[in-house]
Amino acid sequence: MSRKRSNLEISAEILQVAVGGAKKSHLVYQANLNFAIINDYLQELTSSRLLTSPTNGSKLYTTTEKGIAYIHYIDGMKQFMMPYPNQ
Repeated sequence: MSRKRSNLEISAEILQVAVGGAKKSHLVYQANLNFAIINDYLQELTSSRLLTSPTNGSKLYTTTEKGIAYIHYIDGMKQFMMPYPNQ
């Protein structure tokens, strides 16, 4: 059974894709989003300083140190949501 991703998970996926720098189209395809939705996420992530927006002719979005900490935080939270094995 599939489930919807939360906004926190989607944000973490965008940040993960952008760790080394990524164009908007790469973010869309690798985070499995569409162009209409990603703009809101990019606005939120850049205003929160988790992601840097393209500057000086560059087309790359890049995850900041704060963004990397966010990724680690979300990954840690996911561990609490994993099913406990039957004993």
